[in-house]
Amino acid sequence: MSSLLSGKRIAVLGGDDRELILISELVKRGAILKVAGFPSSKLCDGASAVNSVEDACRDAKVVILPLPGTSLEGIIRAVYAGGELKLSEKAVAVLADNALLIIGSARPFLKEWVRKYSLRLIEITEMDDIAIMNSIPTAEGAIQIAMEESKITIHGSRSLIIGFGRIAITLARTLRALGSDVTVVARNEGQMARAYEMGCKRAHYSELTTAISNSNFVFNTVPSMVLSKSVLRQANCDALIIDLATQPGGTDFEAANEYGFKAILAPGLPGKVAPISAGKILAELVPRLIIKELGKMGQNLVLE
Repeated sequence: MSSLLSGKRIAVLGGDDRELILISELVKRGAILKVAGFPSSKLCDGASAVNSVEDACRDAKVVILPLPGTSLEGIIRAVYAGGELKLSEKAVAVLADNALLIIGSARPFLKEWVRKYSLRLIEITEMDDIAIMNSIPTAEGAIQIAMEESKITIHGSRSLIIGFGRIAITLARTLRALGSDVTVVARNEGQMARAYEMGCKRAHYSELTTAISNSNFVFNTVPSMVLSKSVLRQANCDALIIDLATQPGGTDFEAANEYGFKAILAPGLPGKVAPISAGKILAELVPRLIIKELGKMGQNLVLE
């Protein structure tokens, strides 16, 4: 396996403990790693820490950014960086021809730079093989928060889940196994059918105010304003709200504070609650993805 990526120049920009596991795997496979956002003391032998994003990107054939992506200003999440790490057009411009960028979800400015410099972009957040696997530590982390922040048990509680994608399905199954009475709010009829099959109660968005009034735990997975002030006004006075959607979430946190609810925005839980498990997911998926994409570009790689 080590020969498959041998000599390939790969830049890793920012991240957390998940990326450290990925870096180690890429080095084992023979890649040449330049890393920005980590001190050299954190890196395994064979990976080089550099001082800037531009240094890491110069002549790189592959660039890997964290799953959370960047802010609107291009700031890269980098928990071990000594200062701010920012992705700039100047850095993108010094990549190798037809370079491959891998990121969780790309902002419009990055998509524009990809077009401008004829690069390749892969957004992996919504890929089943990573999203479903990541739903496990996300669900466990959400339940951990619920247990730490509440004075009641999950068993015998009433849980409301808004949205019913990959994370919500795993969360619903786990909550049910722990003895919670779960209600799912979704629009898609197929998702509603799946919720029924799993033994969950169902509600349409038009019934959200009624559903939230009877819930001890509210888990939102929808990245748009679903828990508005008018909805929160009807919530159970002791409800705990855990928002798992991408920042800024789907909760009016100002209104939640006004009404005295404990509302927690908790994106990116895999890297926080189970970084080793989440890192192994990346270490399994990303190298295979790189090999597949470089193979399409005529790199003559063979996946064993």
